[in-house]
Amino acid sequence: MYILDALWRGKILPNERTIKPDSDYRRLAARAHEAYVKIRNELTEEADYCICGLTETQRMEALDDCDALILLGYHAMAGTWGGTLEHSMNSSRVQNYWINGQLAGEVAIDAGIAGEHGIPVIMVSGDDKVCAEAKALLPWVKTAEVKKGITSFGAMLLPQQKAHKVIYDATFRAVREAADAKPFTFASPVTFRAELMERCQPPITFGKTFMKRLDGRTYEVTAPTLEEAYFLH
Repeated sequence: MYILDALWRGKILPNERTIKPDSDYRRLAARAHEAYVKIRNELTEEADYCICGLTETQRMEALDDCDALILLGYHAMAGTWGGTLEHSMNSSRVQNYWINGQLAGEVAIDAGIAGEHGIPVIMVSGDDKVCAEAKALLPWVKTAEVKKGITSFGAMLLPQQKAHKVIYDATFRAVREAADAKPFTFASPVTFRAELMERCQPPITFGKTFMKRLDGRTYEVTAPTLEEAYFLH
């Protein structure tokens, strides 16, 4: 369970609400925002490894050692009506992203990168808007709705203990039915387009044959994989 937050390799015991580790069981924890610099203490105490800091050319370090991906605490893409803290990766700089012409948020980006490694997303948690976004993109995915978005800065939240139970139950179902999940990918080559916020300066395109400037705030890069395109942009 990557809680991008964490990855599980294990088996579910019949008639028990528990996950029993196999001999090669390993659980990884990483922080997706703020350059992975802070992870909750509760998570680090349970994890085998904690991934912190910049990972340069890999969005999810050590992902290839895992069987499935869980996106915990994600947000609906920028512009989603009523989405709590709606944004696409960078709320201070990015207005919109498109992948091969399809409007994309952080669920699509991370699911697509994981899919290129053959890893399926099996569960997403967040508000009702990101859960709906995830289900539309990944029909097999289990979701944990822990809040109902009202505005960008307002929501109806479950109490903490109830939210934890919703996440636990969704994780249990997701791991139990993980065989039904499929890696999600975009067709190659990948064109990754970014529209920046007003007055944000796009990168200089001179000498960058992979990059194309479209207007004063919009540019795109093309690369063999989404992960490469994401880092090039």
